[in-house]
Amino acid sequence: MSGHQIAVREDWLATHQEPILDPGQFIIDPHHHLWERDGWRYLLHEMLADMRSGHDVRATVLVQSSRSMSRADGPVEMRGVGETEFAAGVAAMCESGNYGDARVCAGIVGQADLTLGAAVRPVLEAHLHAGGGRFRGIRHIATWDADPVLLNPAYRPAEDMLDSPAFRAGMAELGATGLSFDAWLYFPQLPRLIRLARDFPGVPMVLNHCGGVLGIGGYSRDAVFPVWRASMRELATCPNVMVKLGGLGMRLPGFGFEREATAPASQTLADAWRPWMEAIIEDFGAARCMFESNFPVDRGGYSYAVGWNAFKRLAQGASADERESLFWRSASRFYQLGISPSLGATGTVT
Repeated sequence: MSGHQIAVREDWLATHQEPILDPGQFIIDPHHHLWERDGWRYLLHEMLADMRSGHDVRATVLVQSSRSMSRADGPVEMRGVGETEFAAGVAAMCESGNYGDARVCAGIVGQADLTLGAAVRPVLEAHLHAGGGRFRGIRHIATWDADPVLLNPAYRPAEDMLDSPAFRAGMAELGATGLSFDAWLYFPQLPRLIRLARDFPGVPMVLNHCGGVLGIGGYSRDAVFPVWRASMRELATCPNVMVKLGGLGMRLPGFGFEREATAPASQTLADAWRPWMEAIIEDFGAARCMFESNFPVDRGGYSYAVGWNAFKRLAQGASADERESLFWRSASRFYQLGISPSLGATGTVT
């Protein structure tokens, strides 16, 4: 398990339960993982158990993780296609109707090494084929910091990766195939993402986890906030960029919910997250923002039901149209899912 991930304690999560707020709110969860590694199992049945905890979550987007379902052999650059094959199988299981009306893995975001440059094209094409019409984009993790405490041992990108000619050649291939880019990096790297977004305006991009907020190691959230906010405001001027609101249950932001005797209430989460998420919505607009669970990673800090309650508390002052964007419309539009309340979760995946 990565040091960024907090161990899940079922008994601790059970110390706080609360009624579901607005249970009729239609939801698409645009960011979760499925894996079985390091003794941690979170596959379809575990995901469905969380989705069935009371909120009306009708569809999800699987985002690449630490190569749990990668191919064991074959060309190294093609091994990540195994996760797409696995996710497509999960999606087909859900589309059978045997698991209820939720469409898990309705969209798939996979892994490919964009520093391969032009040579990444066959990898992208293999993902598209394996996804069976569900494959939507690539996440090539870019998280880097001089402090080794902040580094994920599964990913060691170069500091300047996003600016490198090789990566940019790969980004050109991504754009040529019509796929999107999920960006996961830390807030000091946001200027690099801004340059990338401006240089590739035709590539839809979505920034993960509120833009890489840090509050551990040598970072203090109070000192981070103004620097982060200035970069996020500049990033908001790039019309091809959207933002996922979530991921603050990881160890990286340093909120420390897991250190309390009992699991947090949704009001506690909402109060802690409000300055960050409200700033993003103010700068980008609700139509370019989407709430995300980031499960099971964030599950070490709170339950799925309580996390979505917190999002609903944060959206209480939003208009009806803004709420629809935050909870499902932005995700459906960005990932071209073709799923809406009028169609239900059986809407055609385009």
